[in-house]
This record gives sequence, structure tokens and C-alpha cells, in this order.
Amino acid sequence: MIDRYGSDVLSSPRPDPRRRPVTRDVAATVGLVVEDVETGFAGAILRVEKSGGMRVVVLEDRLGKRRSYPLGPGFWIDGAPVTLVTPTVDAATARPDVARTDGGRRLTASGSFAVAGQRARVARASRIWVEGRHDAELVEKVWGDDLRVEGVVVEMLQGADHLADVLAEFEPGPQRRAGVLVDHLVKGSKETRLVDEAMRRLGRASAHVLVLGHPYIDVWQAVRPERVGLSAWPDVPRGTDIKVGTLAALGWPHADQADIARGWQRILRSVRTYADLSPALLGRVEELIDFVTAVPE
Repeated sequence: MIDRYGSDVLSSPRPDPRRRPVTRDVAATVGLVVEDVETGFAGAILRVEKSGGMRVVVLEDRLGKRRSYPLGPGFWIDGAPVTLVTPTVDAATARPDVARTDGGRRLTASGSFAVAGQRARVARASRIWVEGRHDAELVEKVWGDDLRVEGVVVEMLQGADHLADVLAEFEPGPQRRAGVLVDHLVKGSKETRLVDEAMRRLGRASAHVLVLGHPYIDVWQAVRPERVGLSAWPDVPRGTDIKVGTLAALGWPHADQADIARGWQRILRSVRTYADLSPALLGRVEELIDFVTAVPE
């Protein structure tokens, strides 16, 4: 089973309580693995949001289970006590890949005009789901600025197999829309059957759900191949993992999961703006954003 977050934080030795370890402030950045002292729940930070008049941090463990805790003291990182604080640098102003128009107005990576001084808004009840981590990282890189301005949270399904259960638990409604981006959503595919089943299970609530997909087996192929020196993505033989086959065709290391992770980061770094993505993905993501934000508040 793939370890999504690296080594087990619970395996780190606890410091001797008699030594009174000093608590340090740590920014609650996405992906940071922490442990709640009282419950022992350990997971990666998904986001910081407002709930019940306070700021909370949302953690997800390696099995996909999520819990929320008040932002502040009461956490461990590698066996040392920390106080989680709101990140001081706004990701929307720290992006190195934002372009400018000829007229001097700043553009986001998605091609929309950047909003100067705009703070991320409180998260909407509506959500967008993508299949996995690579999909989420690509959406964040290109549309992250727009999503923060709109207050749209992107979550991971961990595979289309979980779609029906995730939507049933979410309970979509008129003020709580769900947008879903699915890989390989073509006629006769497994993903198409899973989507049909999920929508049938929802019944009338399916009116508040929009599921869209791209034709690629993996979101890697939504990046223009020219960005990694190819004229076209390789035709990986049936039975060969799409990621392994792609890395092999590129001549990059592909022996294990670490090689796959490094290969994806190399591909992701090649993406600068929306122009580096296939229109088959661009249009679907834009449509999903429009769907979940077209809710009167």
C-alpha cells in the first residue's frame, strides 16, 4: 500500500516529559503531518477554515479519515510540541508563476485577472472533488488563486470507486453543490459506470451534483506533452501502469513509488499557466467552478 505521507509520525520517540520541551509556533501549511496530543490522531493538514466562530485545522490520515481541531497549541510534530498558527504568507501573493498582461494587470495562472489585496474567503458549503493527489496539485497550481477568492475547497476521492459513498455522505442540496472531476470518463469505461451508479443512488439530490471528466487515463496526460519534450504522450501497453510506462518512455527513473512521485513533480513544475494544459481539462474545471459558485448566498 502506498504511504501517502512518508514515515509514520507515531514511530518518533516521545521526549522525556521531565525535560519540559519548548513549544514552538509552526505555520499550518497544507501537507504538513501533525498529531493531536489528546486523541493521538495523526494526519496531513488539508486546510484551515472558520467553523463555529473559530479557526480550525482539518487533518486527514493515511486511510482518508478526517478530523478537525481548533488551531493553536496541542499538537506534535516528530515528537515535539508545537502550536499551529495561520500561515503568514498568503499563497495567492507568493506564486512565482503568475504572469502580467501588457497593460500591467496581473493575471493568475488560470488566465483571470488577479484581485489585488484579496484575502481568501471563508470556504463555501459547496465542494469540488478530484480523483487523487496529482489531480488536486494540478488544479491548485493553475486555479488555486481563483479558488481561494471564491472560497471553493477541492477534496480528493482517492479513486472513482469511492464516489457514491463520498456524495452520499456529503448530502448535496440547493445550497450545497458538489462538482466532481473524473479521469477517463468515456463511453464504456469503469469510471462511467461508477458515475452512473453514484447518480442513481443520489436520486433527486443528483440535481445538485455535476460530474465531468476528461478522456485521459491519468491526469498527467492533460499536460501538453511539449512541456516535457514529447510530441505526444506514449501509448502505454495494456497491463503496464500508466505512470510507470510514461516515465519509462521519457527515460526517467521509474523503479518505485519514490521515482513516480519525483517524476510527477518534474511534470508539475513544467506547468506554468493554463496554456500548458489540454483544453479537454481546462473546460471541465472551469465549468465545475462555475457550477459550485452559482449558488445564492
